[in-house]
Amino acid sequence: MAKRISEADLDPIEAIVRQHPDGITAQQIASKLDNKVPQRTLQYRLKHLVDNNRLEIEGERRWAKYRPRPTTPAEPSAETVEAAAVPLSKSAVEIQTYVRKPITARKPAGYKHEFLDAYRPNVTAYLSPEERAHLRKVGTPTSGDQPAGTYAKHILNRLLIDLSWNSSRLEGNTYSLLDTKRLINFGKEAQGKDRLDAQMILNHKDAIEFLVSAAEEIGFNRYTILNLHALLANNLLADPVAPGRLRTIAVGIEKSTYHPLEVPQLIEQHFDQMLVTAAAISDPFEQAFFTMVQLPYLQPFDDVNKRVSRLAANIPLIKANLTPLAFTEVPRALYTDSVLGVYELNKTDLLKDVFKWAYERSAARYAAVKQSLGEPDAFRLVHRIELREVVSEVVRNRLGRADAASYIERWANEKIGQPEREQFTDIAEDELLGLHEGNFARYQIKPSEFTAWQAVWGEGTAAQKA
Repeated sequence: MAKRISEADLDPIEAIVRQHPDGITAQQIASKLDNKVPQRTLQYRLKHLVDNNRLEIEGERRWAKYRPRPTTPAEPSAETVEAAAVPLSKSAVEIQTYVRKPITARKPAGYKHEFLDAYRPNVTAYLSPEERAHLRKVGTPTSGDQPAGTYAKHILNRLLIDLSWNSSRLEGNTYSLLDTKRLINFGKEAQGKDRLDAQMILNHKDAIEFLVSAAEEIGFNRYTILNLHALLANNLLADPVAPGRLRTIAVGIEKSTYHPLEVPQLIEQHFDQMLVTAAAISDPFEQAFFTMVQLPYLQPFDDVNKRVSRLAANIPLIKANLTPLAFTEVPRALYTDSVLGVYELNKTDLLKDVFKWAYERSAARYAAVKQSLGEPDAFRLVHRIELREVVSEVVRNRLGRADAASYIERWANEKIGQPEREQFTDIAEDELLGLHEGNFARYQIKPSEFTAWQAVWGEGTAAQKA
């Protein structure tokens, strides 16, 4: 018989969490407890507090953070407001209502192979013909026939930041969009942030670059998906050989009654079947959505499965020169609910509504980016002298990426007013990243100064601008 948990066991844990309204990890809780307990025991007690609605949890496994559950009515959060903007069908609402019940009120669920077996490529489909036609209409750039990956290469600089940030945000990453941009462009880690957050974002950058640079070769095959996982999981898993390797251990899903497959041979068998099925789908949007449904459901890797599914969903879009799916503005809680609906009910309607809305938002974003190209920027016009001054100083001082980011930030703090400071810093960094041999004269920089700076800055500095 399991030992009963007493309030004396739970109260100290709950008290520590209440002192950290922004969240605290299990490891941090353990370090603050007066009476030390084994890690497994602490995890069991934390699960009890979450299951009984005394604590909230965000993130999974090592990234899980515990927060106190509000005891009084509060104003709707930004996440709640954003979620309300996503139109949901009646069936999607029913799924959401079910997965938001206490975990003790939901039925245990295991992996059902018939969920995959029942899918027949180009015969059955998760997306209707009308839905696929609509997504193609909104997601097709007016650029004509081009080699695979051409469109993604044109917007690569923006895609690296948008997709890295949004996909990481959906995992509970605390970096802001500006933090992400500085990390990717300048290698500058945000102060006061967990280094795991930086690693997660940099892994996304590497994975996206892999997909775009190898657009002609990638597909739904072992080479692509295993290497995609290896890039996304780099330096994040307890087992250093686990990245890029199919799972050989049992895993659990936080806040879910779903229990994935545990037998390695069956995991590999279903993984290969999933890839063959995905590769046979002719429509790129159906391929993308199929991947977002079936890959996380199988949980073929020790961790990082949802991240792999989100980037793998972009494979057919990149190859077909369609607008990529950057998960712009997708509410995290709603996305989590939609995945739980697949795990526990094998129902895709909620995830489909999120997918369609997310793609429409991504398509609108990149269409707006394209329309804005060539139009004069009023802010740059007003601050043209200051921008020229700070960029030229970075070059003349021969500053590398990290030093340049810090220098621009200090410069803006001294000379730019608070309301415009962040925007000025952001644009100055863009100006610096866009500097190349054909435009440096406009900053009153001499050829010898530019050449000397390039040697410090390194190859590939002039980021491709969208």
